[in-house]
Amino acid sequence: MSGPDGRPETLHEAVGGTHALRRLSNTFYEAVLTDPLLAPVFADFTPTHIEHVAVWLAEVFDGPADFTAALGGHQRLLRVHLGLSITEEQRLRWMELMTEAVAKELPDDDVLRRQVVEYFDWGTKIAREVSAAPAGTNLGDPPGPTPRWGWNGVR
Repeated sequence: MSGPDGRPETLHEAVGGTHALRRLSNTFYEAVLTDPLLAPVFADFTPTHIEHVAVWLAEVFDGPADFTAALGGHQRLLRVHLGLSITEEQRLRWMELMTEAVAKELPDDDVLRRQVVEYFDWGTKIAREVSAAPAGTNLGDPPGPTPRWGWNGVR
């Protein structure tokens, strides 16, 4: 089964797999950590963050479910954003840098790139909302399984 126009069925396959998502994460965080607006948000950054983001994206884009299996799943991802107080200005700058990384690291396919960037726009809005709550806040009921993002958005 294929995606639109004979593309691979999943975004994970279309981007080039988890290896490509590691490159994307690495390129993105190289820019973030030197950006005056975003670097403070990542004050506790460690190199393992790059791997965790790649594993998260792989799962979201219908690759291996390793983030859920080994790293705590959707609830864990939400919890790490608590207390960060992300501003809309920071979210938009994050989007700018990620869009640049997508253009540099992912295949030259406008439809694919647009779907990936749309996921980031959707996800950063959630991260910003969650970040307004203080660290340690009880998020209540688990948010459900890790969301999956395909050629037509969230499923």
